[in-house]
Amino acid sequence: MQTATPAASRLSLSPLGAGDLIDRTIRLYRRHFLTLIRTAAPPVVASAVGSVLWTVSMHSIPVTESGGRLVLYIGMAVVGWLLLMTGSFFFLLVMGGASRNLVMHLLWDEPVAARTIYRSVRARFWGLVGALLLIGLFAWIVGMIILFTWLIAVVMVAGGAVAIGGGAMWLGGIIGVLLFLLLTTGALFLFFFIVGRAAYVPQVMLVEGRGVFDAIGRSVTLSRGNVRRLTAMFLFTTFATYSALMLFIIPLGWYGYLQGINPLSLNQADWPVWYAVGYQVLTQASSILLAPVWMLGLSLLYVDERVRHEGYDIELMAAQRLGEMPLLPGGGLAPLVPAISATPAPAPREGRKESFIPLSNITTLGISGRNPE
Repeated sequence: MQTATPAASRLSLSPLGAGDLIDRTIRLYRRHFLTLIRTAAPPVVASAVGSVLWTVSMHSIPVTESGGRLVLYIGMAVVGWLLLMTGSFFFLLVMGGASRNLVMHLLWDEPVAARTIYRSVRARFWGLVGALLLIGLFAWIVGMIILFTWLIAVVMVAGGAVAIGGGAMWLGGIIGVLLFLLLTTGALFLFFFIVGRAAYVPQVMLVEGRGVFDAIGRSVTLSRGNVRRLTAMFLFTTFATYSALMLFIIPLGWYGYLQGINPLSLNQADWPVWYAVGYQVLTQASSILLAPVWMLGLSLLYVDERVRHEGYDIELMAAQRLGEMPLLPGGGLAPLVPAISATPAPAPREGRKESFIPLSNITTLGISGRNPE
């Protein structure tokens, strides 16, 4: 009789709340810290180089008097901008591609390795590119609409608070601050309520082997009721990232202050080149440290949503007690969708030859053992 793997037996049989989700994310991050840093390093280093080139060229273009150097600095600015944008985009690709390796680790205790993550990304590269472009465009449109509505509401609230306060400015200020916080919370909640429907697209593509549009529909189905946990993960990651950034920036700011620089100035053109470059490098360093937390949280949310909506907690208990299912007569395919597809490639179209996975290799939680090459 087949028993559940150690990793599968550690999966929680109850849905995760926001606090449990963050706690488990941090534990996974600590356990695989070096691997996640190595995975995130290449695109972040490219972004850091791009930001340095952009910063140096932007500081040099206004003061150069040589035509040749002006052309050089403009070329540096273009290359730096391309590296910055490309590195950031590839960073999102890698973090989305890591979901397959992480889910394999959660279910079967597969080792988390940078090589495995990049192999999964390479297998679905263009599909992930298309999915991220669609999600980014959708998030940008929704964000602009919500931001515009929020700005109008804030202006109206400010005017109403002044009118309500009358001569008591302190009363109007308190009312205005409370309404501002309420509007901001509502706008953030609405944004994640809408955009969060596409949160699991990379996970579905790589874990279940679906195409882009099929993965979007699947993500919409799985993401029902996750807005609070998704918002909690976003707020936690944002605060943690800025906290890490402050740990790096404060020593640099103190040193710059001793050198006569105003570190609180919002106009970076007033900063010397060395200070602006150091600020950009440290900003990228904070992202390389904390961005994997967001990826881990989304992958855990994806697994938890399948537990909530598809009863994988019941199937886990069945796998522990009953073992693998028998073969169907005639070599038919299993009626259950495996937790992880045999490959991260999209499902074969109708009329094309399917890769058959024997039912004896499929447990009630997924495919037993390592995936076939």
